[in-house]
Amino acid sequence: MNASTTLKSSVFVPVELPTRQPLLTKAGWSAFMLALVVVCAVAPVLNLWVGEGSVFHLSDYAVRLLGKIMCYAICALAMDLIWGYTGILSLGHGLFFALGGYVMGMYLSRQSVGAEELPAFMVFLAWKELPWFWALSDSFIATFILIFAVPGVVAFVFGWFAFRSRIKGVYFSIITQALTYAAMLLFFRNETGFGGNNGFTDFKRILGMPLATQEMRMALFVLTGCTLLGCFLLARWLVRSKFGRVLQAIRDAESRVMFSGYAPMPYKLTIWVISAMMCGLAGALYVPQVGIINPVEMSAASSIEIAVWTAVGGRGSLIGPIVGAFAVNGAKSWLTVAAPEFWLYFLGALFIAVTLWMPQGIVGVVRKLRGKFGSKQEGGAA
Repeated sequence: MNASTTLKSSVFVPVELPTRQPLLTKAGWSAFMLALVVVCAVAPVLNLWVGEGSVFHLSDYAVRLLGKIMCYAICALAMDLIWGYTGILSLGHGLFFALGGYVMGMYLSRQSVGAEELPAFMVFLAWKELPWFWALSDSFIATFILIFAVPGVVAFVFGWFAFRSRIKGVYFSIITQALTYAAMLLFFRNETGFGGNNGFTDFKRILGMPLATQEMRMALFVLTGCTLLGCFLLARWLVRSKFGRVLQAIRDAESRVMFSGYAPMPYKLTIWVISAMMCGLAGALYVPQVGIINPVEMSAASSIEIAVWTAVGGRGSLIGPIVGAFAVNGAKSWLTVAAPEFWLYFLGALFIAVTLWMPQGIVGVVRKLRGKFGSKQEGGAA
C-alpha cells in the first residue's frame, strides 16, 4: 500500500453523526397528554359541574391559586432556559413579568371604563388626556403584540450592551437586580402614568365579557395551563436542537466555544430575549386572574423567588422548575396562613438547603432514588 492510498483511506473515513432525539419519549407524551386532559377537561368538570358539597369539587379559590402558580411555573421555565441551560443567573426576571402584566393591565383598565374615558387613577390625579404610550391600550390585538414586544425590546437593549461588554457571573446578576429596582422606583411615581404604588386594579371586563364570572375564571385557567404546556414543548425543542447544544456548551466552557468558531453573544442574546418574552406572557396571564398589578412585582424578592423555584425543582431539567414553582408556592399558600411570620425564614432555609445538599433539586433527588431502586431490582433479579 502506497502513501496516496493511505491518505485516501484516512480522508474518507465515514463519520457517524448523533441521531436526532425525539421531542418526548412515549412515556413523556403520555404524561403530557394526561396533563392536557386534566387542564382542559377534568378541572373544568370538577369546578363547573360538580357540586360544592362534593369532595371532588374544585373550588374557585383553588382555580385562582392553581392558575397563579401556573403563571409562576412559566417564569421558572423561562429562568431555566437562561440559568439552567446557559449558565446566566438573572435576578431581574421579575421586571419582564411585571412589564407583561402592566401591558395587560392597561388594556383591562380601558375595558373597565370604556374607550372614551380615562382610568380611575388618572381622573383622581386630574389628568385631561391619556399619555402617548396608552394610545394602543384599547386594542386587544395591539396588546397581544406588546405583551411580547415590550419585554423583548427591553431585554434586547439591556442584553446587547451587557453581553457585548462580556459581563457575566455575579456582576451580571447584580446589574439585572439593579435594573429591576430602578424600574420599580420609576413605576412607583404617579407622574409616569402607571398608577403609582397602587398600580392597576378593579378590572371588570376582557374582550367585552365580564371578568368575575366562574366561566371566565375557568377559561383563563385552561388558557394558562395550555400556555404552560406549550412553553414546555417550546423549551424542550430549543434545548434538544443544535441551538440548545451550543447554549449548554456556553454554560460549561464559553472560552472553548469561542475557540471552536462560535460567537456566544448571538446565542446568549437570543435565549435572553426568548426568556424575557415568556415571562411577559406569564405576567399577562397573571393579571386578569389575580386582579391587580403594581410595582411590587418588580421588587428584588419577586425576582429572587423565581430563581428559588428553579433551584428547588432542579435547574437544567425543564420539568424541575415547574415542580419547584408548584412546591414552593403551594408551601407558601399554606404557611402564610398557618404561620405567616415564618415564611421568609423558611424560604431562605430552603434555598440554603437546596444549594448545599440538593444541587440538582427535587428532580435530581427523584432520579437518584429511581437509580438506586432500579439497581437494587437488577441485583435482586441477578
